Amino acid sequence: MPTIARLPDLLISQIAAGEVVERPASVLKELLENSLDAGSKAIQVHLEEGGVKLIRITDDGCGIAKDELALALTRHATSKISSLDDLERVGTLGFRGEALASVASVARLTITSRERGAAHAWKLRGEPGAEPEPAALMAGTVVEMRDLYFNTPARRKFLKSESTEFAHCADAVKRLALTRPDVAISLTHNGRNLFQLAPADAPRRIADILGDDFLGAARRIEAGAGALSIGGFAIDPTRATDAKDGQYVFVNGRFVRDKIISHALREAYRDVLHGSRQPAVCLFVNIDPALVDVNVHPAKTEVRFRDSRAMHQFVFHAIQRTLAAPVQAESAPSLIERSEASSEYSNSVVTPANRPNYEYAPPLRHQGSLGVAEPAAAAYLAFARAVQDIGQSPAPRSEVAPQFQPVESTGSDGPPLGYALAQLHGIYILAQNARGLILIDMHAAHERILYEKLKTAFDNRQIATQALLIPAVFSADPLDIAAVEEHADALADLGFSIAPLGPNQLGVRAVPALLQSGDPAALAKSLIVELREHGITQLATARRNELLATMACHGAVRARRQLTLPEMNALLRQMEETERAGQCNHGRPTWTELTMDQLDKLFLRGQ
Repeated sequence: MPTIARLPDLLISQIAAGEVVERPASVLKELLENSLDAGSKAIQVHLEEGGVKLIRITDDGCGIAKDELALALTRHATSKISSLDDLERVGTLGFRGEALASVASVARLTITSRERGAAHAWKLRGEPGAEPEPAALMAGTVVEMRDLYFNTPARRKFLKSESTEFAHCADAVKRLALTRPDVAISLTHNGRNLFQLAPADAPRRIADILGDDFLGAARRIEAGAGALSIGGFAIDPTRATDAKDGQYVFVNGRFVRDKIISHALREAYRDVLHGSRQPAVCLFVNIDPALVDVNVHPAKTEVRFRDSRAMHQFVFHAIQRTLAAPVQAESAPSLIERSEASSEYSNSVVTPANRPNYEYAPPLRHQGSLGVAEPAAAAYLAFARAVQDIGQSPAPRSEVAPQFQPVESTGSDGPPLGYALAQLHGIYILAQNARGLILIDMHAAHERILYEKLKTAFDNRQIATQALLIPAVFSADPLDIAAVEEHADALADLGFSIAPLGPNQLGVRAVPALLQSGDPAALAKSLIVELREHGITQLATARRNELLATMACHGAVRARRQLTLPEMNALLRQMEETERAGQCNHGRPTWTELTMDQLDKLFLRGQ
């Protein structure tokens, strides 16, 4: 065996560089963090060939003294921590003292800096034995890196194309720009100015980086205070896309990829996202530095929370409460907003002078046998009666006559979802509110209402049952019968009474009262499948909501079921009182809004 010997300093630095300097974006991130830690208010970034040939950072920070320039290029030399207590309460972006030394070991590095109050600037090249020399600089620091991996060509082969490396660099700049909206930041690549961000407030900076579309489609998040708080924006579930790179999470101003927070986001969106759509967020978590360890990885993109479960629950509930907010007409996803970018009329403007004076009022109440306006309780009972009839064969679409109701001007603002006007083909409800027209998918909306009621009743162990006059009998194999007998108590907790009626038959004797109009056999079959596949333990935890969602889907009012106006209005009032009413159990939108301004643009009014 060879004898043990100490590694040369250059080799030690190059080993460290393998952890810190993955690609040009890694260098750029470290240099930008140093500029922000130095108190800079304006930072200029110049790149060439995706950052491989040149990265130059110019800032107006506090600068570095002449005597400290050489020390700044030494491994584990930093001004940001001096004791274990400092390390446990890191309040800066950088603190390890490895970045400059690592970069200097694999690239040609030059630092020019002028300390505030100094007569002139000093320049130091990152070469062995180099000495500071006088230089011209107004204030702050300029760090210039050239020819990344010039002395380690094997590592340079692992770099991607220029466009790919630049995309990573631009993303690094944007992430840090999001954390410090008070700092002006510009980015230039190959002599072309890509963007120049002026100091702004947080929402404006988020819109500058992530786009006005994200900000317009997101909900504001605000929760906690003091040692633990969270703020920012989370995408409205109906506006989410399949993109997987839309999560920007910052802990104490540091961009992180944390599994705990990512899982909390997925759980918070579980009930409201459709298909493969992903939650896009821009979140800023502030926590006492003593409760989070940022010294987990040299690249500093991972953190470890002292109480990871508490952090998970905090983020989960903050997002979930926001997504469960009551219906607000102003937040509705609009059909025109989704497509007006491609519309030739999208720039049409109706001015107050030429715009017709629309005066909103709730429509006259249904003039049927009731004759007068029904109280909310009576309206809900009418709606419940309609739901009980969904087992009947639906009428053909062509036979469903639309119901229209005249409008009386009263000048009332009315509820967020307004009042029903008509039913379209037995599928959609048309309603009018103070802003314009509301379109509601009645099956999707009722599905969400039932789902939330089932969850509440299940959590409180108060699921009411409805006995069936005649048991619903269906064929079953021996494993189905065994599952029913084994989980009889669990089925009773869910509101079901299912018993064997023969060697190959099961009978449903009772169902949850909320689902009494559904198909008992179909409900029982879906429930037994879940029990056999996952067991009651999993059913009561991770799979519980999926089962309840399936039950709600079977029990919701079906398409082409004709409703009266009081029944439609009862559904609207229930939606306004239900959490997450903007999406059905499968994440599809339940309603959308067309404002009068959008309708004016559509019909070219006022032009």
